[in-house]
Amino acid sequence: MKPTLLVLAAGMGSRYGGLKQMDGLGPSGETIIDYSIYDAVQAGFGKVVYVVREHFREAFEQSVRQKYNGVRCPDGEPLEFLFVTQELDKIPEGFALNPERTKPWGTAHAVLMAQEVIHEPFAVINGDDYYGKASFRILAEWLREHGQSEGVYSIVGFKLDHTLSESGGVSRGICAYDGDLHLTDVAEHLDIKKEADGVVRGDNSLTGERVDLDGEALCSMNMWGFTPDYFAKSAEIFQTFLEANANELKKEYYIPYAVDRMIRLGIGKCDVLSTPSHWFGVTFKEDRPAVVEKFKEFAEQGVYPTPLYK
Repeated sequence: MKPTLLVLAAGMGSRYGGLKQMDGLGPSGETIIDYSIYDAVQAGFGKVVYVVREHFREAFEQSVRQKYNGVRCPDGEPLEFLFVTQELDKIPEGFALNPERTKPWGTAHAVLMAQEVIHEPFAVINGDDYYGKASFRILAEWLREHGQSEGVYSIVGFKLDHTLSESGGVSRGICAYDGDLHLTDVAEHLDIKKEADGVVRGDNSLTGERVDLDGEALCSMNMWGFTPDYFAKSAEIFQTFLEANANELKKEYYIPYAVDRMIRLGIGKCDVLSTPSHWFGVTFKEDRPAVVEKFKEFAEQGVYPTPLYK
């Protein structure tokens, strides 16, 4: 069974701008998400599910189907596309939405929106991050190996040094794991950057203390591997989350929180996978020229065809 790729794109509406294309960064106007789809197909994924917002779903879906029309998997089968929406009012019965809330419910809530259309092992990625070919191969292999498992999930860890921006400090979740490479914690750090003395430092989000960080440490870039049983477990945890936070205006239900609860409740464990790939994205507007140059280099080196889709 081919794994599915779940793309979190609900937060892209403001950049999408209705019928306008997302920011073209590749030599032929390719977006970051175009490269992720390409790499996923080459790694053996057979279906792509997008989580979007209702107000730009029609335009987004039309553009996607136009762009990827005719794309086939390595075995010759056509690549399947599905679209689901994330909205504030999509919460379980019995909970009332605070009418003043405008903030989305978070990434774990977004994943739950795909519960009815995903019945196979699946990966979760952000729509505006470049993860690299090796990352998709590593995760696809793990998903194929664990397709019949329950309560076993995975996270792709990137070396911290491979995720920094030259334009400013970034926020990253540093992964802690045991001797069996099972995740034990994800510690959020803010304003991470390599300082003048060459040392990488960041602010611990819990203590506020500025601390030295290991550039070789593995961090989360929101690239996860799940089996379908994740949905039921996450839905139960979301219920508990809402019991405490339904009236809050800003609290969000994030994937690391859901996975952490599963680990602590003893109903799930999470393998930490390591990738040699370098992450990049446009965290700051100043990052854009470097990303454009990187995709140009990829094309010149033959890493990707140009145009990516014909």
